[in-house]
Order: sequence, then C-alpha cells, then structure tokens
Amino acid sequence: MSKSLYDTLGVSENASADEIKKAYRKLARKYHPDINKDESAVEKFKEINAAYEVLSDAEKKAQYDQFGDQMFGGQNFQDFARGQGAGVDLDEILRQMFGGGGGFSSGGGFGGAGFGGRQQQGGFGGFGGVDLDQHARITIPFNVSVLGGKHQVSANGESFDIKIPAGIKSGETMRVRGKGKKQGGQAGDLLIKVEVAPSSEYERKGDNLYKTIDIPLKTAWFGGKIQVQTPEKEVSLKVPKNTKNGQKFRLKGKGVPDRKTGLKGDLYLVANVVLPDVDSLDSELRSMLESKL
Repeated sequence: MSKSLYDTLGVSENASADEIKKAYRKLARKYHPDINKDESAVEKFKEINAAYEVLSDAEKKAQYDQFGDQMFGGQNFQDFARGQGAGVDLDEILRQMFGGGGGFSSGGGFGGAGFGGRQQQGGFGGFGGVDLDQHARITIPFNVSVLGGKHQVSANGESFDIKIPAGIKSGETMRVRGKGKKQGGQAGDLLIKVEVAPSSEYERKGDNLYKTIDIPLKTAWFGGKIQVQTPEKEVSLKVPKNTKNGQKFRLKGKGVPDRKTGLKGDLYLVANVVLPDVDSLDSELRSMLESKL
C-alpha cells in the first residue's frame, strides 16, 4: 500500500515521532519561501506542512497508516495536492478524512501555509517553518497605561486576563506565551499590539503628564488650597496668591513610570483661572470693580 506522506518527508513508515519532526524541520527550512526563492519551493513547502500535519498527530497518523493513499482516491499525496487547485479547501477535505480533527490554522491551509496559495509570512515561529504566532489588537484605558493593570483578551475561543505593565505606550507589542495557534502538540504565542485610548483629562508627553485644573478667581488672587485628582489619588494643591492663567504647577514623580529605569515622570497642572459671571456679583462689588479696575 502506497504511503506517500512518508515519502514527502523522506522518512520510513517505521520512523519515530522525533525522526518525523527532525525531517520536517530540515525540509521546512530548506523550502521555506523566505529562504528558497525557487517557484517550486512554494508547492513543496505546502506539501511538507500538510504531510507533517497528518503524521505529527497520533490519531490521524494511525488512520493514514491503516488506509494509506487510498484516502486520497488512490493517488499519491503529491498528485492529489497539486490537482486540487486554488478554489478547493483542502483543510476541509482533510478534516472530513480524519474525522474533523483540530489543529488546522485559520490562515488557510496547514500551519498557515495553505494549498490555496495564501502563504503566511513571518519565519518559523519557533516550530520548524510553521508560524504558529497569532496577532491581535487591543485598546486599553488611559489610566491603565499609566498605572498598569489587567485587561481581558479573547483568542481562539478562550478568554483570559493579561497583565498590562505601567507606562506602556500606543504601538507597543506584548507577547503572551502559548496563546497562539496550536498544531501537532505545539502552541505559538499571541502578539498583542496595544493602543491607548485618549484621555479627556491628561495629555502625555514622554513620561510627563499635563492636566488643566480650574482655579476660582478668589483663590488665584488671594491664594488657598484646592483638591486635585491625579492618576493615583486625590491631592491637596497649595495655590499661591496672584496665580496667573496658564501657570504650571509641578508634582514631581506623579507622571508615568519609565519601563526601563522605573523612574516616574512628573505631573504638570496647568491653571485655568475661572472668572465669575459679572452679572452674578453683588451690585456694590460690581460697581466698585468697574470703577477701580
């Protein structure tokens, strides 16, 4: 009984799982399109991935060992693969052949390579030519980007919390080990690109934060204290007399932590002196101000 999957990987029918894996990795590196620019390498790479998809799974391998190439209509595997054409979903065909087993990537074909001509780029992904890493995007609240915290993520039908480090910026990518695509007992990583939601209170410049605060005219003129909310807690700010509109107050170490040094930036509070409605003033006071100012 012809068993061309073994021929595709260049191993005997009695090869151990380690021998199959070793042969696969060697061939995947040799024919990976990022390395081998020959046009035929693409098809060869697809065949290698498909053969390994079956032979690396104990249940599928047992079925193939029993029926051999009869599962491909009596054709050898290479002819069967090449004869399907771009419009046929071989993943679905082989799922039906092997009882709907999992482990097939969502990228169209085995290990993200596919028979329909959709080649996943990105190197070996730590698994001998098959890139099992998966990419995702999340948007986190501004305060979480400053203070750190947890954020729930859903991937591959699973929901889990990830830890957001304090000080993360938009555009940074986090790697979550073992939460990517799965194949042949292996799992890739989930690469999450982080976007930080804008804040209506704060503007970030490097590791410093800027916030505009309202200061009543009386406090700005004669001095006093006001309560100000920072990302961490509420603080009492001493306002000196004759505070001008736009004047800045620096709260040292109340900004964003630098992820390399752990040192925090500063929080700058920008004064917005709030003028009272002149019509709401006592008539005597209004007349006096009008004549004296």
